[in-house]
Amino acid sequence: MANAEHSGRPAEVFGGRPAEAFGATAVGEARARLRAARLGLWLIAAVLAVRQVAVVLGTPRGERLTDLETWVGPNGVLHVEGSLYDSTRFTGTPFGGLVLKPLTRSAEQALGWGWTFGTLLLVVALGLVAARALPRPVDRRTSLLAAPVAVSLLMLSLPVRNTLWLGQTSVIPVLLVLLGCFAVRGRHAGGVLVGVAAALQPTLLLFTPLLWLTGRRRAAAAAGATFAVCTALAWAAMPHDAYTYWVHHMAGVGLGGRADDLANQSLHGALLRFGLSGPLEIALFLALGAAVAVLGLRRAVRYARDGQLLLAVAITGCAAIAVSPTAWQHQLLWVLLAVVGRVGRRASDRYVWPVAVVLVMTLPAKMMLPNVAALHPLRDNVVLLAALAAATAVPFLSRASAYYRAPVPTEYADPVPARFRHIPLVPFLRRVLTRPNLLLELLLIRVTYAAYSKIRLAAGGGSDSAGRARAEEHGQQILDLERVLHLDIEHAVNHAVVEIGWLRNFFDFYYTSFHFVVPLTVLGVLYWRRPVDYRWARSSLGFATLLALVGFWLYPLAPPRLMPGLGIIDTVHGPQDFTQPDYGTLTALTNQYAAMPSLHFGWSLWCGLAVAVIAPKWWMKAAGLLHPLFTVSAIVATGNHWVLDAVGGALVVGAGFGLTYLLQGPRARTAARTPAAVSSDPEPARDRTPS
Repeated sequence: MANAEHSGRPAEVFGGRPAEAFGATAVGEARARLRAARLGLWLIAAVLAVRQVAVVLGTPRGERLTDLETWVGPNGVLHVEGSLYDSTRFTGTPFGGLVLKPLTRSAEQALGWGWTFGTLLLVVALGLVAARALPRPVDRRTSLLAAPVAVSLLMLSLPVRNTLWLGQTSVIPVLLVLLGCFAVRGRHAGGVLVGVAAALQPTLLLFTPLLWLTGRRRAAAAAGATFAVCTALAWAAMPHDAYTYWVHHMAGVGLGGRADDLANQSLHGALLRFGLSGPLEIALFLALGAAVAVLGLRRAVRYARDGQLLLAVAITGCAAIAVSPTAWQHQLLWVLLAVVGRVGRRASDRYVWPVAVVLVMTLPAKMMLPNVAALHPLRDNVVLLAALAAATAVPFLSRASAYYRAPVPTEYADPVPARFRHIPLVPFLRRVLTRPNLLLELLLIRVTYAAYSKIRLAAGGGSDSAGRARAEEHGQQILDLERVLHLDIEHAVNHAVVEIGWLRNFFDFYYTSFHFVVPLTVLGVLYWRRPVDYRWARSSLGFATLLALVGFWLYPLAPPRLMPGLGIIDTVHGPQDFTQPDYGTLTALTNQYAAMPSLHFGWSLWCGLAVAVIAPKWWMKAAGLLHPLFTVSAIVATGNHWVLDAVGGALVVGAGFGLTYLLQGPRARTAARTPAAVSSDPEPARDRTPS
């Protein structure tokens, strides 16, 4: 009544309750969901942390914390007589050796437990500081969920895993810089922390000009002075070591492993891997390093003035990685911090940069790019390339851009009514009209296939010999079942085809060549001509492959060509030596006992059904269905699969289409962009992105 009197009109009532009550209830429910999501994310972060600690501490001593032995081993820093660099593998600065001794002495007494848990606490602190440093304004959901997400990403990242496994100190300089830039109040205190970080890792001196150029001149002066004092203190305490590090090794060059090792993701390491050496390499490294430092600082200053200080810090750190003589894996956390930058005007493009960064920082390079000689330069330097891109090239949006907070929205197709009431089960997985980002699609397809290959190999116990007896037993079971069903045609078909040379060559070629070419071609055509159908087909193929992996894991099966005594001729791989534990030409590359279900036939059937459903002309549909017919003939004729393997492949493909239907509903109808959708794009003239 008070509200009614104040507003001059009665409050709206629904079901006997004021409308405000429904609003309050909705807000309360939203807050409850947010709290549940936050709790769940913290639980995930805790599980990841426990897993990392368990992996480290569950490994026998001598195989874990090997770099910590540089400090606590019999010839470690704590026990060495004379120079740090003559009798140990120590690669840090003399100041690092001076100040970290107390920490490592406690680690020695705790047998690594104290060091591991201490590192874990540093990582959590790093995630909390990074979450608090997100550019303002941020909504309540982002502010509450950012911290557990940041900690989880750090726990998954290769630098943190490497640090925990080896017993490194690389988290300390990163945390000191973040604390100096975001957490410590006072004009000088932040600079002191940055100076200490630079004394531990000299290339972090790049943060001094960043502080100066962004108006924090007293902090910059304090950082430079602190670095000078710390270095002078170490020089006075250990003059011989200081001379060795700063003069003889030119700020640590040559300490530790070989500078051309793949683990050294700096410009210096990349140039050495390209075959350059001597004065030419040094001159080129200095020139490129200076260019990267100038460009990186220029961009970092612009983004700092734009209010994106965390991004500016990440860009500077990425530049420091590139210009450092050696940047080992545990020193590469700066690339992960660059994930906060926003790239892309369309909402669908906004995920490309963060996904690429997370994949680069959490997966081995071999999973990012295929093992092709032409791509080895990219694969061997993938982290360096990511750091260079962040420091010099990636067009991060400024907060003044119209697209920063309101990217061009994604266009969705109208939902298609389903025959069943609760379909789709996940209504928010709506069909998108526009094409997905091609770079993101290629990246995810490559990573997914690499994971599929690893899981397929692991399903056989890591090698063919590990599950040979079980796989052959299952092969006999399949053969017995086929005899009962009168489907045991493998031997007859195989020997009949072998007698006809041209037919044998045709099936061998078809088996080895079309397995990947046809599915990739179908996906490519759908991507370009039918984006809505592309997403539908891609989802069903992904579900089918995932279900097939479960089959490989639960039921390893020897194909006919690997069944001793059956007499099947392997027309593709050549004769097998059944007296050897491992036999066959591909045993080192893939699990030869991943036969049930047959993805050779499954993927071909998926191609045929997709073409039959989508193609506009009858002859196209018929041509598409010929592919699974030829494939099933090839897999049986070459001795690579049982007939029932093809049945299994058909079942997982049917289940893949069924799961797509259950989760997303019927296949959406393709629709054109509406004028309203086109006019909803933000005005490009308002976009002002720092270069």
